[in-house]
Amino acid sequence: MSRPFWVNKLLTVTFSQSWMIARMTRWPVIGKMIDHWLFEGDDMILLPREKVIPVNQSVISPGQMCLPSSVVEHFINQAQFHWVMNECICRAGMHCKDYPIDLGCIFLGKAAMQINPKVGRQVSKAEALAHAQKCRDAGLVHLIGKNKLDEVWLNVHPGNQLLTICNCCECCCIWNNMSVLAEDITRKVTKMPGVEVRVNDNCTGCGLCADEVCFADAIKMKDGKAIISDACRGCGRCVSTCDQAAIDFTISNNQFLEQSIERIAKVVDVK
Repeated sequence: MSRPFWVNKLLTVTFSQSWMIARMTRWPVIGKMIDHWLFEGDDMILLPREKVIPVNQSVISPGQMCLPSSVVEHFINQAQFHWVMNECICRAGMHCKDYPIDLGCIFLGKAAMQINPKVGRQVSKAEALAHAQKCRDAGLVHLIGKNKLDEVWLNVHPGNQLLTICNCCECCCIWNNMSVLAEDITRKVTKMPGVEVRVNDNCTGCGLCADEVCFADAIKMKDGKAIISDACRGCGRCVSTCDQAAIDFTISNNQFLEQSIERIAKVVDVK
């Protein structure tokens, strides 16, 4: 049975306090319990913004340009069941002013049909593809994979038949708590294979890229220069923000598309 509609409303109202639970994941015993309950078996890949990807030989396959959105489109095309949420619970809970609240998650797979119809709707393959494109046009970043948290709060089963496609902003996403979550949980959210983000010699130390741009809190200022740590998940927002062209974004793995699809397909069956 799907969760009652009031549960969704309660989560929205209390969402701004999610950082408290995030901090608790660092407590011994309690952290392991939260990990088991909400994140066990998760594998999520953050897809970079396509506007920051350089058109060069490292990301070109024969005859066409392979873009990260191809991962999303692959699973939408493979899936028999498509579901779009009426709103993003993260942005609704945080009263987001910068991105549309009505661009909710996309769920794929048989388990998605158990979601309460008051919080979303079943859509066609074409409608799911159009929704994903609308999210990218709005500047949102896809996070795709198996997310047990969605299985739990939506009360749908089995979890390996529910694929989550989040459409994330840097200001309100639940993964904005990345810097306070336990490492055992944060390592389940990764960047695409081969993605590298580096600061080059053009950096003037203005600090713009470190000003609430990175949801993983991976950018710090040191000795008048920006430093990007291993916490970077490769979304590429910092590249778009920098007006000095001081951040380079590259994809060195020509198999990034195939490897991303293979990884996700191992943990979720959308057919």
